[in-house]
Amino acid sequence: MSEKKSCCPPKTAPENPAACCPPPKAADAVAEKTACCPPPSLRERPGYRLWSFVSGWMNTEVGEIPQVRTKLDWGDRVGRWQMRWGLGRMRYRIAPGLYAVGRPDPQSPVLVTANYKMSFDALRCELKGRHLWILVLETQGINVWCAAGKGTFGTDELVRRIRATGLERLVSHRRLILPQLGAVGVAAHEVRKQSGFQVIYGPVRAADLPALLNGGEKAVTLGMRRVEFPLGERLALTPVELVSMGKITLWAVLILLVLAGIGPGIFSFSAAFSRGTTAVAVYLVGVFAGAVLTPLLLPWLPWRAFSAKGALVGAGLALVILIASSGVGLFNTLALILSLAAVSSYCAMNFTGSTTFTSPSGVEKEMRRAIPLQAGALLLAGIFWLGSGF
Repeated sequence: MSEKKSCCPPKTAPENPAACCPPPKAADAVAEKTACCPPPSLRERPGYRLWSFVSGWMNTEVGEIPQVRTKLDWGDRVGRWQMRWGLGRMRYRIAPGLYAVGRPDPQSPVLVTANYKMSFDALRCELKGRHLWILVLETQGINVWCAAGKGTFGTDELVRRIRATGLERLVSHRRLILPQLGAVGVAAHEVRKQSGFQVIYGPVRAADLPALLNGGEKAVTLGMRRVEFPLGERLALTPVELVSMGKITLWAVLILLVLAGIGPGIFSFSAAFSRGTTAVAVYLVGVFAGAVLTPLLLPWLPWRAFSAKGALVGAGLALVILIASSGVGLFNTLALILSLAAVSSYCAMNFTGSTTFTSPSGVEKEMRRAIPLQAGALLLAGIFWLGSGF
């Protein structure tokens, strides 16, 4: 299609997102008239895709900037529930760029966050009645802490986004407030050297931001800068851990039902059902032990490695089951202990990345050590279990 006949916005749009975005009505009109424009998922510029949190537009020196609501609506709450279950996780992101809360002016503070919508929502809902700017970085839909570890919430992206949005022309001061958890990825001295902006690290939680905005840095206490991982937060992460085991669980159920039928008569459908359902139940108990019980008991479990913590919980649960049941035989006893410990260990190891205790390199190191042990335990458990059928 020639450039003259094209009905889409130019592919090589200028870097300033606010300056090239059509206002809401114009954007809708373009979308209605053209079938050749990028799908909504590819529209990454602020205001190009209209979220329900956009309440209006501000005309500024750098162009139109979307104003956002500070109150979450039902769509935001449904979206948060979906993310807790891992549904559409990687698509839950907003366009990077500048946003306005209230009617900010050149002296208003500038907060920086990631473009994961849950992070953005957690920030904006704490800003009721305030007037400030929010600079959203492109973190590929990842939250601040994880993105800082991966390097997407980092120095280069911050400097690039400052320049792309024309922030230096929008505000008269040179201060940026970043979340404490973003400090891992941002070198403040480099940001100042390359952009002239000073980085100020705020509290860990957005709920503590009012203290900083009202009283300055001295109002941020040591407790506000400390990362906690209380029971409620640990349990909030368990649904996504259970969902992440979905495909593995389907394969595990199928394999267990088939293997359960193997016996003296080569294969028995009745044995496949009776022994198979028992084996599936044991597997599900192992998943529960690793994905739910281990996070629940986390502060009281020994050792640093989550795989070890999970193995301990799984083995302990196996002993409880054995005590509560009548004799199941030596082979089944060994199979139960080994399988529950292995499955629980694997699930607990997956939970490591959701916690505050490890780094990406630490997780990789633990996985290299634990996975061979888990596989060996499962293999032995399978041998003992199959042997009990003869």
